Amino acid sequence: MTRALGSITASSMSEERPALPLAGKVAVVTGGSRGVGRGIALGLGDAGATVYVTGRTVDEGAAPLPGTIGGTAAEVTRRGGRGVAIRCDHRDDAAVEAVFHAVRAREGRLDVLVNNVFALPDAMAFNVPFWEQPLSLWDEMHSVGLRSHYVASVFAAPIMIAQGSGLIVNVSSIGGAGYAINVAYGVGKAGVDRLAADMAHELKDRGVAAVSLWPGIVKTERILALAKVMEMPFDVSRGESPELSGRAVVALAADPDVMAKTGQVLVVAELAEEYGFTDVDGSRPRSLRRPKG
Repeated sequence: MTRALGSITASSMSEERPALPLAGKVAVVTGGSRGVGRGIALGLGDAGATVYVTGRTVDEGAAPLPGTIGGTAAEVTRRGGRGVAIRCDHRDDAAVEAVFHAVRAREGRLDVLVNNVFALPDAMAFNVPFWEQPLSLWDEMHSVGLRSHYVASVFAAPIMIAQGSGLIVNVSSIGGAGYAINVAYGVGKAGVDRLAADMAHELKDRGVAAVSLWPGIVKTERILALAKVMEMPFDVSRGESPELSGRAVVALAADPDVMAKTGQVLVVAELAEEYGFTDVDGSRPRSLRRPKG
């Protein structure tokens, strides 16, 4: 017997709605208050996933840029998923461990980890050589952005291994393949790419995939704010929305053959071509991957 909802039955409603590709799946997105992390969380929400959103910003106005983990989680829920905000400083290993303990206890599974959190120091300057930048730049950028990805993966991997499946996505950039912004930035992104490759090597027989993801030029809150006060080395107006990266992660998480991609560096624009999705405005950006040779 079906329960009547007005003149429409529950069964007929379910038949009319397309199945959400990640319904019943659980994801953690680190650094999800704004930017690419928020875009990925929203994409996972569109696909019906439960999304745990971590970060430090819980009050609007507490950070120089707009966005909070609670705001992202609420939008995930509004879009059809289930958003859960957990405040977490990813410099604090115990706090990170607590996130994954909570996910295991509440959900009993973890299908997707998106290592996105990243610290862009206020002291960092464009077009300034490394010997003229403060030494603290290295530690700030690598503790949250490289080390934090490793730590989150350490706590996520056992949950995925126990269920025999999972996907770890490290958000990186083309800076991992060639000079971009400064020395510390490029080394950090190259490390993120290598982290995915080496994790994939150790996880390959456990059913868990690990990849590195390169968005293109993304119209994040930070980039748009910087473009108003300084000349950027790229055309921001032609950039991707943060949600394009979300659609890329959804495509990977829903792909039954994702293990064929484990260990690889994947470009968001190239995944859009492969899986047939577009940006929120219907466009499909060009890949920034440098051709060999």
